[in-house]
Amino acid sequence: MKSEPSTTSAETNQDAFTLEDLSYDLPEELIAQEPLAVRHESRLLVLDRANSEIHHCRFADIANYLNPGDLLVVNDTKVLPARLLAKRQSGGEVRIQLIKPCTRSKHLWEAMGMPLRRIKPGEHLRIETPEESGDRQLNEQTREILIEDIIEDADGYKRLIINFLSNENMRSILTTAGHAPLPPYIRRELGPKDHDLDEKRKEDLSRYQTIFAKAPGAVAAPTAGLHFSDAVFDSLKGKGVNVEHITLHVGAGTFKPITSTIEEHSVEAESYSIGKDTASRINEVKANGKRVIAVGTTSMRALESSVENGTIQPCQNRETNLFIKPGHQFKIVDSMVTNFHLSGSSLLVLVATFAGKERILKAYQEAIAQKYRFYSYGDAMLII
Repeated sequence: MKSEPSTTSAETNQDAFTLEDLSYDLPEELIAQEPLAVRHESRLLVLDRANSEIHHCRFADIANYLNPGDLLVVNDTKVLPARLLAKRQSGGEVRIQLIKPCTRSKHLWEAMGMPLRRIKPGEHLRIETPEESGDRQLNEQTREILIEDIIEDADGYKRLIINFLSNENMRSILTTAGHAPLPPYIRRELGPKDHDLDEKRKEDLSRYQTIFAKAPGAVAAPTAGLHFSDAVFDSLKGKGVNVEHITLHVGAGTFKPITSTIEEHSVEAESYSIGKDTASRINEVKANGKRVIAVGTTSMRALESSVENGTIQPCQNRETNLFIKPGHQFKIVDSMVTNFHLSGSSLLVLVATFAGKERILKAYQEAIAQKYRFYSYGDAMLII
């Protein structure tokens, strides 16, 4: 099946809604805990905004819904192995999720930790390393980290300021001791001495990463890109569909729920870059009347953030805190690929703003009835 560009304008999708309107019940067994053996074997729900029709297929068939001259924009950020297991001097374990380096020192990082109830500034922790690290085990000095401070963000969430006390390169530390920063709904043990857990760690480090990732800096995956394989890219090329890369380093704020109202919520700033040639090709596609398809909410936010005078502007390490919600006028993106998102999340607000609340709720109800797999390791949607 081939789909011509939708005539549905952004304005027709601006039905007002509240956070409660986007609440839905999801059976726990539909939360994907593992990736499929083959990336492109995930299911694809296709939602056509022009007529509200829903189609079902495999992700491998996505090219059937695109046209020659269309352009897919993917996010090539590379996920850091930013989750660490540390031990207190008392023997208690602390899971540490690194968020971002602090500007005042390359050895200081902002992080989330669990549990935090007894941790205090000035406490020393010891990084645990997985068994399979072998000769790359960290020495005792490198294992030691210091809790410099505990701060609260604007929403009242506690954050750690961690000092990596050694001069060891951070990338080396994370390569040796880090785990994939999976979201909390994917259940994983982080024990360092179990072979099965070591194998699971290696699998997650590989599969919680797109095959086109190249720019290290994310602490969460742009999950819509996880479905793409070389075979999918070959089929797109054969159809005359082009692909461009941008970079947005996904931050830990992607896991943060909306705790107030949609109007009062804000998202954390994230760094993005769009190359000059990429910007030119996107603008050319728009000028030719073809579709720009954002792969994921991160690509969507980067593209919509970079528009000036109706065209994409190249940029390097620019920050965006754009929260796409009712009232946003889409200037560049015509279609999008996305996963199924958590009830009441900012990401669900984004897709409901893009496609319309009623269409999205209908699509989610259909996906649940058809037993689609949800969230990061789950199935995908194509909204055209």
